[in-house]
Amino acid sequence: MAQNCESKEYRKSIHAGTWYPGSEKELQKVIHDFLENSRARVHGEIYGLITPHAGYIYSGSVAAFAYKTVENQEFDDVIIIGPSHHHGFYGASVDTMAGRNTPLGKVDFDLKLARKIIKQNKNITYDPRAHSEEHSTEIQVPFLQVILKKFKAVEIVMGGQDYAICEALSNAIINTTKGKKILIVASSDLSHYHPQKEAERLDNLVIEAVSKYDPQLLHQRLSSGSCEACGGGPIITAMLITQKLGATNAKPVMYATSGKTSGDYSQVVGYLAAVFYKEEEIKVGVDLGFTQQEKVKLKEIAQKSVEAAVRDEKLPEFKNISSKLKEPYGIFVTLNKHGNLRGCIGRIISDQPLYVSCQLMAKAAALEDPRFPLVTEKELPDLEIEISVLTPLERVKDFDDIVIGRDGLYIIKGHYRGLLLPQVAAEYGWTVEEFLEETCHKAGLPSNTYKEKDTEIYKFSAEVF
Repeated sequence: MAQNCESKEYRKSIHAGTWYPGSEKELQKVIHDFLENSRARVHGEIYGLITPHAGYIYSGSVAAFAYKTVENQEFDDVIIIGPSHHHGFYGASVDTMAGRNTPLGKVDFDLKLARKIIKQNKNITYDPRAHSEEHSTEIQVPFLQVILKKFKAVEIVMGGQDYAICEALSNAIINTTKGKKILIVASSDLSHYHPQKEAERLDNLVIEAVSKYDPQLLHQRLSSGSCEACGGGPIITAMLITQKLGATNAKPVMYATSGKTSGDYSQVVGYLAAVFYKEEEIKVGVDLGFTQQEKVKLKEIAQKSVEAAVRDEKLPEFKNISSKLKEPYGIFVTLNKHGNLRGCIGRIISDQPLYVSCQLMAKAAALEDPRFPLVTEKELPDLEIEISVLTPLERVKDFDDIVIGRDGLYIIKGHYRGLLLPQVAAEYGWTVEEFLEETCHKAGLPSNTYKEKDTEIYKFSAEVF
């Protein structure tokens, strides 16, 4: 039976010691290791996250990509919304116990806010059976304890996940959080127990709807059975809330399946990390004087070259090439898929016409980047192409001369080489020191190698489009 009572008792984290480490020291280490290996950042004010909720060994590394984006930020409340796995009911249940006790300590629930949310709609109540065994909300709390300075939490479990409930819960949260800085965490895994290729096909439909920031599209796809997400309702609710709060962008920052951990790709579970935010404009690169028509032409050349290369066809020939596109610029062609890097190859210096280099680097990005498998024909509709036309290299004499967003870096020591484009440091929000360290990593060198006298450091810029 649904209840509206409160308790001074803190809810025990019953999955500690099984789904994630049960000791404070081990749990701290596991989460910090996940965060250290994730580099996702976005530019702008963050309103919400999508994170998976499997055992940390399977999904923790993916969740870290979402949580990394809000590391050390401050929020009045974190509202965690997860699906009900053990108790069937219609509507949503807001936990009104005093808080949650994990191996990392106690987190207080914002009971005043919880009561207000419950009062907003008859289908929003407190049903203790929805929370007693639920892992989807519990498993998010230790990550939040590590990355945030101080916060209160509200845990909500959704039984019904139809669009009416999503709208009712989103309106209830919007109506009761005015004047507060809140973070919405939507807890969800994606497809369950399909072969890897089928899982990717299903999950790409969810990822595409998230990327388009279209809650109705996601609801339609989930309702028709064309894709899967056990926390589809929480994701849709988070999209509705964050849009009303002012977010303008939805960015998937990591996707993987359980096969990556288990090695068994015959029956996998899909995991997504994504961020909802209001984009902050950052000037990247420089203006090299290319017209809009010339930029469109280069994008067309890159796209058609990728398509031809993937289909094992001859690279197309192009006519009506402007004189500027025949100049010998350095160029990098970057392929992204659902917000994740899929390939990037380039030339720092070229003695060939730019449009020819563009063709060759596009082909190489699709088929020759050693970090990734070959791009397949099925992936072509999901690829986004970014082109960076480079300025000449300039030796760095003073680190203060490096400007994040404007400059890329190229580091040489002995036989080691490492290059990062201007947009990389801007995308991740690095400091100049972090940019230098990451370029050393790219070269396969220790992070502090840039300080050594025999290390050559060059900067350059680019027009990025």
